[in-house]
Amino acid sequence: MSLAFTYTLIAPFYDFFIKNTFKSARSKNIQAMGDVTHKKILVVGIGTGLDIPLLPQNAIYHGIDITPAMLKKAQNRAEKSNLTIQLEVADATSLRFHDETFDIIIMHLILAVVPDHSKTLNEACRVLKSDGKILVFDKFLKRNQPAFFLKMFNPIISRIATSTDVIFEDVLETTPLLTVIDDQKENLNGWFRRIILKKVDSAPNKSIFPKS
Repeated sequence: MSLAFTYTLIAPFYDFFIKNTFKSARSKNIQAMGDVTHKKILVVGIGTGLDIPLLPQNAIYHGIDITPAMLKKAQNRAEKSNLTIQLEVADATSLRFHDETFDIIIMHLILAVVPDHSKTLNEACRVLKSDGKILVFDKFLKRNQPAFFLKMFNPIISRIATSTDVIFEDVLETTPLLTVIDDQKENLNGWFRRIILKKVDSAPNKSIFPKS
């Protein structure tokens, strides 16, 4: 079952389950952007546009999603919020934008959803300007975290909607130009995390993520 097909089926019910559950975490991440006047911002996996009412005005927004049914809801939400944003159907693992296009990239509940987590983060890094930031909010396991049931059911759940066994540190290691500048625990006892990444000019020392 393709991701686009799955989320086309989910689209009519998505907001009912998700809208208020993670609103606080979304708001905190977006507030961390600071002044966004004239900045170019990409929302990867914008879905039904739950971030849209939280986004400040005066920035140049682009939003992508692989599911047209989701984007239709996002467009309606943008019109109600009076937010100008260019929305388009796109694959997060193969972005059409040139290198270093965006000042900020928002990735809320998408990195653990896509089939190729590393390729998605690498593409985001590619189109991000030097010193730009990526705001991540998603569910991640810690290295060596037992999480028996999450790992056991992942082969089934990942075929339907999302992966439950993604280790963020492993994904980050495939993108050497990104470094963590903030990492906060959120929902479900820290399974969900808010992470802010910054793009640097050379690969930083990432030994803060021990393998043992």
